[in-house]
Amino acid sequence: MRVVAKIGTSSLTTASGDIATAMVQSLCDQVAQLRAAGHEVLVVSSGAVAGGVAALGLSQRPTDTLTLQALSAVGQSRLMSVYNAALAQHDLVGAQVLLVPNDFVDRMQYLHARETLQRLLSLGCVPIINENDAIASDEIRYGDNDRIAALVAHSIDADVLVLLTDIDGLYTADPQRDESAQLVSRVEADDELLSVRAGVSAGERGSGGMASKLAAARIASWSGVRTVIARASAANVLLDAASESAAVGTTFVAHDRRLTARKLWIAFAAQSSGTVLVDDGARTALTNRGVSLLHAGVVEVRGDFVSGDTVEVAAQDGEVFARGLVGVTAVQARAGAGKKSAELPDGVNHEVIHRDDLIVF
Repeated sequence: MRVVAKIGTSSLTTASGDIATAMVQSLCDQVAQLRAAGHEVLVVSSGAVAGGVAALGLSQRPTDTLTLQALSAVGQSRLMSVYNAALAQHDLVGAQVLLVPNDFVDRMQYLHARETLQRLLSLGCVPIINENDAIASDEIRYGDNDRIAALVAHSIDADVLVLLTDIDGLYTADPQRDESAQLVSRVEADDELLSVRAGVSAGERGSGGMASKLAAARIASWSGVRTVIARASAANVLLDAASESAAVGTTFVAHDRRLTARKLWIAFAAQSSGTVLVDDGARTALTNRGVSLLHAGVVEVRGDFVSGDTVEVAAQDGEVFARGLVGVTAVQARAGAGKKSAELPDGVNHEVIHRDDLIVF
């Protein structure tokens, strides 16, 4: 079995922002047990920025990108030293891997990153993965490691993705505000819960939250990877999640439809720059026939985008049913809305979104 375990900042750091060595030790103890049982494990770890905040003695986490990037550079080496010490107790070797979104978008970068991870596993290492916050610009970064963990799980054909956090799993409501909230133990591949909008992080130390974990679960599910969201501090949580124990967290069942890495990026990971509303005929054609979106089917364009940007495709009632990379600008899309291809000016792409760049949910 191949396991990807992601642990967030809120679970990895103390209230003062220091790296919680006991938590890292517990995680590495479980990694060692999985390794002893013949499984491969990759860890996606947040905590570098928080570690930098603590190392420099700052009273609070800054918000500007440049300072956060500098803090991640300070904290990353300290974070790895804690992991290395914990793994060394089990005669395991950690390997730092820093990734950015382009590593999943560019085909050559994607293949190189995948091959590197595969080779590290073959050498018996435990990859410790984080977003390369020190160099990733604000415009081309994820901002949380949940999506990276899901894309890593896809790229190395993982069997299970475990998202370790500070709550027990997905609830029917916010358990901090609603005493009647119930833990959801299982979410099927086509369950509507996979599309709900959950809250962002409630803490100041992390950058993710349940919303990003649901997005990661969607990515993993459509990659054919079972996903578990569970409390990091629960005893043997990683072992139980890997063994498919029903007593731990929320399990998201793997979907039988598997997308390529590029289409996963379009569908779930890329930031949307706008919305294109289409008529009923266009929606039917896109959904049932797998065709490209032409200008004739467009009724409204929202947002400002350029060719190559990711946009959402919605019905006239606003329901989003697809996503894609546009082949025109927002100005061209508005000007061409409702027009046949023969009516478009010279030089304007006849396809608003090519079918190879379109994902219908």
